[in-house]
Amino acid sequence: MSDGVARPAPPWHSQDGHVVRLEWGPTGAEALTRYAVASRAAVTAVVIDVLSFTTCVSVAADAAITVHPYRWKDDSAVAHAERLGARLAVPRSASRKASAGGQPDGIPPISLSPKSIREASGVSALVLPSPNGSTISHQLADAGADVVAVSLRNRAAAARWVVGKMVAARGRQPAVVVVPAGERWPDGSLRPAVEDLWGAGAFVASLVERLEHQAGPLLLSPEASAALAAWLTVEDDVPAALERSASGRELVAQGWPDDVRIAAELDASTAVPVLRDGAFRPA
Repeated sequence: MSDGVARPAPPWHSQDGHVVRLEWGPTGAEALTRYAVASRAAVTAVVIDVLSFTTCVSVAADAAITVHPYRWKDDSAVAHAERLGARLAVPRSASRKASAGGQPDGIPPISLSPKSIREASGVSALVLPSPNGSTISHQLADAGADVVAVSLRNRAAAARWVVGKMVAARGRQPAVVVVPAGERWPDGSLRPAVEDLWGAGAFVASLVERLEHQAGPLLLSPEASAALAAWLTVEDDVPAALERSASGRELVAQGWPDDVRIAAELDASTAVPVLRDGAFRPA
């Protein structure tokens, strides 16, 4: 029976025959999310940027720091932070220069570095510019999804929260859009980052474990199943896998090995940062 609502024919990329779907980066993730929302599904978008946006958000949530994701790394971020009365995270390179030269106010800088957030004191709100994680989070919220920031540190807690949302959908078809954020090449094109694929698979593994008998062939799309398979190849030695990845090697070579180690803290956090009114706060 028709409900009188006209819907477009399902696009091939919608993965709409499955509850748990996966697509890379902002363009694909927004396409899946908008289709699911238009289909009247209860949509949860799971954003994963292991090195390092969502790891930073999870560390901030552990410290009860509200994170305001911001799409641009420019002067507008300064004004945005001032309006919110929040600390502004600076680029890693800028934070190193500031640390070497000494801060005029004596306050250590915070950057897109989990270690810098963990070591911060007296911070209740943080503006975190990120052209990948922040941009994707805002796009998917604007598309109508509930957005949660997931890393290896909180994948189990996030899976529990998502299952609870699925149960509470009350007759609405749930859709979980898993989004490995990836990185950017210098020309701005998407660079799929294997650590985000592993993070996506780690979350999917925890979700499947909690759904038990409901984890049938229609639960996971082939794309989500592929992420799960990738995770199973590294789950026994996550720290070493992250250090060997291209992104991990880059951070270690640039002097940020602690950030890679923090990202590998599997299930260390029980905080589930959810985007509400433009900010990530624990659910």
